[in-house]
Amino acid sequence: MNRRVLLASAFACVVAAGLLAASVQVTLAQTWPSRFVRVIVPAPPGGTLDIVMRILADDLRAALGQPVVIESKPGGAGMIGVNELLNSPRDGYTICIHNNGIVSEIPHIAKASYNPFTDIAPLIDVARSGLVFVGAPQLPVTTLKDAIAYVKANKDKVSYASYTAGTRSHVLGIQLNQIAGLDMTHVAYKGSPPALQDLMGNHVQFMFDGMATSLPLVQAKSIKALAVTSPERSPTMPDVPTFKELGYPDLTQTAWVGIFVPADFPEGPKERLRTEIAKILQKLTVRSRLAQVGLDPGLARTQAELAADLKAGYDSQGAILKSVDFKPE
Repeated sequence: MNRRVLLASAFACVVAAGLLAASVQVTLAQTWPSRFVRVIVPAPPGGTLDIVMRILADDLRAALGQPVVIESKPGGAGMIGVNELLNSPRDGYTICIHNNGIVSEIPHIAKASYNPFTDIAPLIDVARSGLVFVGAPQLPVTTLKDAIAYVKANKDKVSYASYTAGTRSHVLGIQLNQIAGLDMTHVAYKGSPPALQDLMGNHVQFMFDGMATSLPLVQAKSIKALAVTSPERSPTMPDVPTFKELGYPDLTQTAWVGIFVPADFPEGPKERLRTEIAKILQKLTVRSRLAQVGLDPGLARTQAELAADLKAGYDSQGAILKSVDFKPE
């Protein structure tokens, strides 16, 4: 009898706990947000992530009826920002904007303190573009063919920058070296802005960079755009050919920027954010501002589709880095 009573009591406790959790979720969904939403940007101000979040921020503030506070947390190949996200309370008020490298790149770059497949989750894809291969203004090159010939004529004297070691910006240079038979030396930076400064000064000669950060410099003729990795030409750089049309289809790659949350982020805020951001991305003013910096709006994909994309990118990135014996810091 006592055993039956104990089992019944235990079952009742489990049911009560479940009902309480469901009640808390419903209450949170109804009252959220009741204060500001914090967005972590794991990169320096002025970079692509910062630019995209500031394009979305005003409309997101209006949609939520609460302030949206953007906090830059650069460093550690993005790890500082990711750790800040994962150490935050699970109350629905801290999110992170990052590119797909949060899963496909960072774990290969540094010894991650998190599991990219179980600790964090993609919420929504907000912007996407290829990278642009740019050259220093002083170089006697105007095309990709010129650039390849220049590197071959200056053996062991040419370098290319990346915005962080191990990222797509680095890996594309590895691939170009392998495919075209080049020997460019890689130089890693902490973000695009300092790398572009050295590119303009000819301290490094080439770089694969994001559209948002390179476009203003290309338009000002401070650097030279030679080719883009997107499947089609960019409307903001219509005269710059794709690698595919130049005979390098393996260099066709698209990066995307998304909102990421801890895997145990509350369901109510998660669905509200997905819904509101999806609406914002349909606004012509937002799409126009993204286009002005060389970005397309994100694709309408489910969280499962985003997760599958991240896993494929992780496997591909890892294979390329392994081929050059890349070691994480």
